[in-house]
Amino acid sequence: MEYILTADALSKHYGNFKALDRFTMHIPKGSIYGFVGKNGAGKTTFIRLICGLQKPTKGTYTLYGTKNTHKNIGMCRRRMGAVVETPSIYLDMTAEENLKEQYRILGLPSFADIPELLCLVGLNDTGKKKAKNFSLGMRQRLGIAVALAGSPDFLVLDEPVNGLDPQGIIEMRELILKLNREKQITVLISSHILDELSRLATCYGFIDNGRMIKEIGAKELEAACRKCIRIQVSAIKPLTLTLDSMGIDYHILSDTMADVFAKINISQLALALSKQDCDILSVTEREETLESYYVNLIGGARNE
Repeated sequence: MEYILTADALSKHYGNFKALDRFTMHIPKGSIYGFVGKNGAGKTTFIRLICGLQKPTKGTYTLYGTKNTHKNIGMCRRRMGAVVETPSIYLDMTAEENLKEQYRILGLPSFADIPELLCLVGLNDTGKKKAKNFSLGMRQRLGIAVALAGSPDFLVLDEPVNGLDPQGIIEMRELILKLNREKQITVLISSHILDELSRLATCYGFIDNGRMIKEIGAKELEAACRKCIRIQVSAIKPLTLTLDSMGIDYHILSDTMADVFAKINISQLALALSKQDCDILSVTEREETLESYYVNLIGGARNE
């Protein structure tokens, strides 16, 4: 698999505090990578490192196959666009003026594609309206437009939906999907709003206390979070024997409880169990969310 970005035993210390501690990461080309962790887990520290805003204490990261210690890493970063913490925009300028200023900073020879870029982020009709009069969602989209100046193929977004209203969140989601699917831009999204992230990400990295706890693909995660029926019975052995005979997948939770990963006829199951002097005590439908998966994952990591 080809990776846009990898991190190897990356650490960042502030005195005795370890913001990143032997951190690893692998971002596949073409992916939308959901970077999950609570506030203070180390997400923004990592983003600031790869953007060149800070230097690591130990370890390395590789961007487009070039290590951060190589002299050409600055050229590689020109293929990145980033919105870190808050959009870097001039509030007293219009959207078009903001982009022109960014084009000048990057030394781009022409403003010809600015109208197309404004259209891409949904700001083509803002005219002479200054950014200070934009909604928060509009400012976020302008920040992304600024990050897209120079046509990067890797976009880093730090909490892009934080503070947005429901409509703003939907617009941001649609924009990110459009950039990924139509422009083939690899996207790293740092977020703690897990429900929204689950609508976007193709793979995930879970960070806690500066360490990568787990990296997982969206399909693998979906399988881990699949729907099930939790059945409580008077004895577990008759249930497992019956489910085995029916060829149904299950997971034993205790000597009276199991999760069953299939749609089953409860009446038929109850009849089969009654022949073995086993009673069904309760049946509940369950579906693990990304949030509960994360909580269980972090809780397990801390107890190791």
